[in-house]
Amino acid sequence: MGDDMLSPDAATTVRTTLPAIGDAIEDISARFYDGMFADHPELLRELFNRGNQANGRQRSALAGSIAAFATALVRHPEERPDAMLARIAHKHVSVGVTTEQYEVVHKYLFAAIADVLGDAVTPDVVRAWDEVYWLMANALIALEAGLRRDSATGWLRATVVGRRRETADAASFTLRPEVPLTFKPGQYISVAVALPDGARQIRQYSLSSAPERDDCRITVKRVGGGETPDGEVSNWLHANVGPGDVLTVSPPFGDVTLPGGDTPLLLASAGIGATPILSMVEHLAATGSARQVTVVHADRSPADHAHREELIRLVDGLPGATLHRWYEEAVHCACRPAPNAGYVDLAEIELPDRLTAYLCGPLPYMRSVRSQLLARGVPASAVHYEVFGPDLWLGQD
Repeated sequence: MGDDMLSPDAATTVRTTLPAIGDAIEDISARFYDGMFADHPELLRELFNRGNQANGRQRSALAGSIAAFATALVRHPEERPDAMLARIAHKHVSVGVTTEQYEVVHKYLFAAIADVLGDAVTPDVVRAWDEVYWLMANALIALEAGLRRDSATGWLRATVVGRRRETADAASFTLRPEVPLTFKPGQYISVAVALPDGARQIRQYSLSSAPERDDCRITVKRVGGGETPDGEVSNWLHANVGPGDVLTVSPPFGDVTLPGGDTPLLLASAGIGATPILSMVEHLAATGSARQVTVVHADRSPADHAHREELIRLVDGLPGATLHRWYEEAVHCACRPAPNAGYVDLAEIELPDRLTAYLCGPLPYMRSVRSQLLARGVPASAVHYEVFGPDLWLGQD
């Protein structure tokens, strides 16, 4: 890791204290957020997802990233967890995290560590974990600076030129930004909305169309009810946005993108996770790809499968592609090819050599598909995933 390596004394201290920090990380995270938001309420109103703070998911994600990074430093000092850092950096830049905010986080995080662990936090422990924090923070700051340079633009105005009901709970919005978006299949944009209480909340939505189109599209699943914090932006979009309205959006970000080349692909999605996969499939169709592509999708029922007919049509137009679908509820569908009942089972699906897999959907689904792929001999390095919301897989992948 070169300059990213912990000093020998710090590595010893981190290795010794990692179990205690790990056991207390949830309490530390809670104390950290409570202290920071008490002094900086604007961060909760304008930067952090209020719904994920309310249900604890964001706090768990912070715990996972810190634990994962510290563990990597002491267990694999010769490697940097680049995939984890890249994913966090893309999410940070897409919502507008600034370099100065790392100082704010440092202040309240270390106060929380001292509060929770008390006398166990000796000066040596503080110095060691200070190294961990700034190694991670400085790596992210550098990555984020590069992403900001590459994107060249900040927040954009995007006119809604089309809206379509995809399922009972999902609607697609076709957008025409003031500056054309250049993106890779699999990337997402952030949407910033001003809510009735004056809060500015930001959510990220995968682009569900191919880059070859003149416009771009997001597909939004309505989450919970109108009074549920974790669904306040999706509900607002469903209730208020139609053709002619203007949204504030970020440039595209995201590191889980479709590569070029001719290697075989497995594109597996579940639920609203179909959106980045749809962008990949449409891109393959738009470019006349002859790659061997296995498309897998799981959902509750055909009626719940957003963009179902579009996906079938696109796969039909790809000479090297096959589509396999599973629906949990009883299947009464004259669909072609016929879907399966129950949960995804890859046992009967041919997996070619040199396969690269892309997964998007709920964590239990992705863990199941990933485990099946590893059991079939697909290397872990060939399995890539995208998570909607806080990345709760960071500490476990």
